[in-house]
Amino acid sequence: MNTKSLNMNKGTKWFRKLTFAVIAIAAISVTGCKEDDDDPIDPGPTGTTIELTGDITTNALLTANNKYILKGFVYIKAGAVLAIEPGTIIKGDKATKGTLIVERGAQILAVGTSTKPIVFTSNQPAGSRSYGDWGGIIICGRAPINLPGGEGTVEGGTNALYGGTDPSDNSGKMKFVRIEFCGIAFQPNQEINGLTMGGVGSTTELANIQVSYSGDDSYEWFGGSVNASNLVAFRGWDDDFDTDNGFTGKIQFAVALRDKDIADQSGSNGFESDNDGQGTTATPNTKTIFSNVSIFGPMADAGTVINGQFKRAAHLRRSTQTSIYNSVIAGFPTGLFIDGSSTESNAAAGDLQFRNSIVAGCTLPLSASVSFDIQAWFDTPGYGNSVLANSSDIQCGYPFNLDAPNFLPQIGSPLLSGADFSNSNLQGLTQVTYRGAFGTTNWTQDGVTSTLRTQLINRSFWLIEFKIESGCIHIGTAAFIFYSLVG
Repeated sequence: MNTKSLNMNKGTKWFRKLTFAVIAIAAISVTGCKEDDDDPIDPGPTGTTIELTGDITTNALLTANNKYILKGFVYIKAGAVLAIEPGTIIKGDKATKGTLIVERGAQILAVGTSTKPIVFTSNQPAGSRSYGDWGGIIICGRAPINLPGGEGTVEGGTNALYGGTDPSDNSGKMKFVRIEFCGIAFQPNQEINGLTMGGVGSTTELANIQVSYSGDDSYEWFGGSVNASNLVAFRGWDDDFDTDNGFTGKIQFAVALRDKDIADQSGSNGFESDNDGQGTTATPNTKTIFSNVSIFGPMADAGTVINGQFKRAAHLRRSTQTSIYNSVIAGFPTGLFIDGSSTESNAAAGDLQFRNSIVAGCTLPLSASVSFDIQAWFDTPGYGNSVLANSSDIQCGYPFNLDAPNFLPQIGSPLLSGADFSNSNLQGLTQVTYRGAFGTTNWTQDGVTSTLRTQLINRSFWLIEFKIESGCIHIGTAAFIFYSLVG
């Protein structure tokens, strides 16, 4: 295979139109759909291996027949569009902390398909990949944030600015995308997440994205107004869904699953939300809307021995007005923690809401200060909330099994009913009757973690390679894939 280094300042395969035809794309090993143990592994891309460095200043196209390596910080500059064909593999270099940064005024068009996802992964050899092998993806936009002056710099040493005055700013599209073995800490409190979004506007499209084995948060939003759907956070290190600095977007249909042994020294949570780092009431307020989210923490049952740094399924603090609807949070030491007097005041005033949702299998289901009666608030007639003693009471198949979880509610599960979309905060979302990310249909069949089946030589190879790298996870009769065998 030929290898060449390409400084993006000097150009790559430029294109004039934002649409393109996928012609004769080579099959890659991660997109097989067969279960047969004796099937051969599909070959990877057979074209050139191209190193991406520096700045992308003109429209560029990454094609599926080539392999790409991100070296250092690679910036898509304002006015440029980076398009990526379905099935393309982009690897982050470990030594140089490869990271892709979409600057304000730039766009990324990473639109894969359910059978040809776009894969961002580690450049380490298969079997040696791990948390934090490379940086991740950072998208910066011009939507409002609540930092002084209306703009901020993305943490992690990137010097990338985000924020502005255009709530409908467009940073492009990401659909059917896998991001794995990412998330690195440059210094304390200066990390790059799996997918970092700063001031991203509402016309940006994000759907069917899976972040696996992130060395920090799986997803973090710093202000902005972008919406997202069908998100997967798998075995992250820190928080699954973190919202800060005036994020006002809506997230629907998301699932997170944690490894009981892996947690961050700062304390790992499912949801974490701040208005800002100091807990001020700066505007725009962090007023995220989550609906139909399933958070499965480290505790399958009360006897599970877990990493002591696991904290809360939902930690709402520092004056946030984030609200959670039609969801289930299960298997954390603490379920819902409303932290601080200003956050409690937001809950009492109805600016922070937790409605039609279930807390299950948490040692301490609800927590707040003694001055706020969180139990009475949680049990308010019409709020539709409930606490279940055991995670098994939600009656899903095997939601905590890292190798083969079954997230779908079984017949008789309390998750199959009880959703309510009459609240005005939920306007524009898809109305369903079930709570949590799944009803009777596995939406991952239409997403990046769809019914793809990696073609393996034999079952023992699957057990060895995927135990560490990822897993083939069956939901009912479908397959929920977390894998990284991309050669």
